Formats: sequence, structure tokens, C-alpha cells
Amino acid sequence: MERVLAAFSPEGAQAFPVVLCYESILIRDHWSELTQAPWWDLFSPEIERQLAWRNDVIKALGQDWFSLPPIPPREEREAWAIEIRSKDPLLVHRLTGEVRRLRRPAISGWEETGKSHSNHSLGPLPETPDDIDARFPVPKPFDPLLFRQSGQADLADALLREHPGLFPIASVPSPLWSVQGLLGFEHFMILLAENPDLVGRAADRALQAILETVQHHATLGARGIWIEECMTDMISPVLFQTLNLPRLQRLTDAIRTMGLVSIYYFCGPVSNRLDLLLSAGADALAFEEDKKGFCNDIVEIADTVRGRCVLLGNLDAMILLEKGSEAELRAELHRQAKAGRRNRSRFLFSLGSPVTPGTAVSRVRLFTDLAHEIGSCS
Repeated sequence: MERVLAAFSPEGAQAFPVVLCYESILIRDHWSELTQAPWWDLFSPEIERQLAWRNDVIKALGQDWFSLPPIPPREEREAWAIEIRSKDPLLVHRLTGEVRRLRRPAISGWEETGKSHSNHSLGPLPETPDDIDARFPVPKPFDPLLFRQSGQADLADALLREHPGLFPIASVPSPLWSVQGLLGFEHFMILLAENPDLVGRAADRALQAILETVQHHATLGARGIWIEECMTDMISPVLFQTLNLPRLQRLTDAIRTMGLVSIYYFCGPVSNRLDLLLSAGADALAFEEDKKGFCNDIVEIADTVRGRCVLLGNLDAMILLEKGSEAELRAELHRQAKAGRRNRSRFLFSLGSPVTPGTAVSRVRLFTDLAHEIGSCS
């Protein structure tokens, strides 16, 4: 907690914190390396079981923040129990007897059937504002008191009590990324070209839902909000500025008003829009590592940012973390630390992408341990 707060201060951190992006993907792909709990505890309605495996993960990874999870209302949790029948874990309703089969999440996210994921259009192409409004309903106003009374903060409260020295983080999508997720890639791109006003209307309504979600996270006790942005590197800087930037600024302003910090993670090359990304107003920026034919050099980025916001490192998770030697890992961490000092010590060690399925947890722990060592003496 102290390292992270220092990194977000104007003075920067003497010892850089170390964090991992997309913790849920790491947990999905490496469950048996992280905890001895059965995989179905991921779905357990029992707070004690949820707390136990999450504590195992926190201990195994050694990072300086952790994801703060919501949980269903207490009344709903108490109505369900996990039972093992014929070696199969089932979620069973105590009163009605309703049975729900539990399926272990597939490693890398691909379904066991072998069918590939797609991002085809979801529903008909919206043509009118009414079509957009039907697809993007406005959420009911959030009631923090009712939220806590329902017990949805019970797990978060328990985690915060057990780990007061770690920084609690939660995540939301960006408004424009949300539109792509609900329309599908094809229709999203068609509307951007043919009717950007409709996309703007959808992004405004998506923003309302995201702001409600941020309030949920703040009520749980989150101190930071990770904002994920994907695929907008494929739109022009002009469209980014007119459609995306104003909504991002409203989101980061709202997060700051709630007393939280924002981390804006942009997927793709940043060379043609780094100033726009800075204009989003986030407290921190995070980027992918070099891949897909582009280069996001963290030292060059730090020379441009010059401490105007916090930077997260983008160490290569796809090759270096998984397969690199310890000497290569050390060398890159020293280079990343150099970038952090150039950014006026407003820096957190991190990865550019989620941990890959083929990366052993021991390698992840080597990264966090070496980064803590190098970040304290660089």
C-alpha cells in the first residue's frame, strides 16, 4: 500500500511497487499451482472458501495489489450449496432443489468443444437512437447503503481486514470498448464509419453504467480503478479525440472525485496518440509490450510523459517472462526501472499483457521478487 501510494504521489516512490495485470486470467490458467483448493471453490457461495483460495493466491504471487471482488447478496448465497454427485460438483438450491452444473473454466479461455471464439455482430445493426437505447439500458441508481446491507461487500471486507498492507484494485471497461463488446466488432466498425453519432450515444449510455460500477467498487473499498481499452488503436486519432476522449475524461474525473486513482490501459501502439492518451486525465497509464509489429518502448514513453502521470511497466509477458533467462529478466527490469526514474519515480513494475498459460507461477514469483529487489536499489 505504501509503495503504491508513493508511486501515485507527486514525489514518486523510492521503492517501486510490483503489480500484475489481469489477475483473474492468471488464476483461471494456473489454479492448481496457486492453491490446493478444488477448482469449484471459485464458485462457492461460502465466504470462508472464497477467502481461503484468494489468500493462497495473494501469498503465492507476492505483488503489491490485489483484485477486490464483489459477491452475490447474502440471501442468495445462503440459498445455494455445492454438492459432489458422481464426482461432479453441482450448485444446488437448498429450498427448490434446482441443480446447476459447474464447469471448470478452460485454460486460455477457449471452450473445451474446440469452437473458436468470434467477435461477429451481436444482433441487428442499430439504425436509430431508439435502437441504441434498447441495446444500452440505463442502470438503476446505485444505493451504497442497500448494497452493503445486502452482504455484497462481505468478501471484500474480509479481504481488506486480512490484507491491510496491500492496495485493492478493481476494473471497468472504457465507454467505447463497452460499445464494441455489445455490438460486436463488425457492427462497431460499420457504425463508426457510417453513423458515429449513434456510437457516441451508445458510449454515453455505456458510461452511465460504468460510473455505477465504479460506485460499486468504491463501496467495496477499492482504492484504484483499472480502465481497459481495446481495439481503439484501429480508429483514427481524430475519431479517438472526438468520440472517445470526452467520455474517458468524464470517467477519470468521476473516479478522482470519488477519491480513487485511475489506471488507463491502452492496447496497441501509442506512438501516434500518446498526447491524446495523456489528455484522458488518468492518474496512470499502462501499455502493451512490443508485439504485433509495433514498439512501445517504455524508456521513450517515459521521456515523453516526464512524470505528468504515473507509468506502469510493460515487461514482455509473452516471451521474456515465460522463457527468458534470469539474467535477461534482470536486465529488462533494470531497463524498466531506469524508465521509472526518468518518469520522476512515478512508476510501478508491471507486465504488458496477462501472464500466458505456459508461464509457471514460479516464474511469476521470480518476476515479483526480482522487481522488488531492483526497484528498491535502482
